[in-house]
Amino acid sequence: MNQPLPAPKGFRLAQKLLRVLLRLLTRLDVEGLEHLPARGPAILTTNHVVWTDVAFVAAFAKAAPVTLAAEKWEGVPLIGWLLAHFGQAIFVHRGEPDRHALMAVLKALQEGNVLGIAPEGTRSYTGILQEGKDGTAWLASRTGALLVPVVVWGHEHMFSDLLHLRRAHVHFRVGRPYRLPEEARRARSRDLKQYTEMIMRRMAELLPPERRGIYA
Repeated sequence: MNQPLPAPKGFRLAQKLLRVLLRLLTRLDVEGLEHLPARGPAILTTNHVVWTDVAFVAAFAKAAPVTLAAEKWEGVPLIGWLLAHFGQAIFVHRGEPDRHALMAVLKALQEGNVLGIAPEGTRSYTGILQEGKDGTAWLASRTGALLVPVVVWGHEHMFSDLLHLRRAHVHFRVGRPYRLPEEARRARSRDLKQYTEMIMRRMAELLPPERRGIYA
């Protein structure tokens, strides 16, 4: 569990360059990096505000993360490149069952990878945490994976701020790792909501009160 996973070729160099770029473009405030796992099975549970979320996670992850992303992003040049080159991207069909993607995620966790996933399932256009979906709780309950809450805020308008010659004040926070209770291994679908609530509240604790939504 302590030995880091081998990084893809060029990952560390690209990661350093990305960190330099983000620090040039924003006033970046980072806390909790010591909580990021070097290997899995682990799940980074992130809030989802804008497409640049993935850039901040990729810049600081200790292991190249496996990322779940909507299929629509696969053909978008910059986003598709980020997802594919800073780990392994698994593209899913939103709104419909995707057994192939699910099996790929389970396999990745069982092989000791670190998964990055947004439990909200879709982007928040307000920056306020939305209600979580049960998929993350299901994955954690079936694999026993370590859960690590990760949030970022203040980056929603980073590009428009740059146009006005301002650098956005961006906050990146990583919380303490935890696991679902042992009884979650036997949870049925109807039982998952309580574990989703736990996951979302761990994320909400890292956000300012006005961004916690229903988890305030």
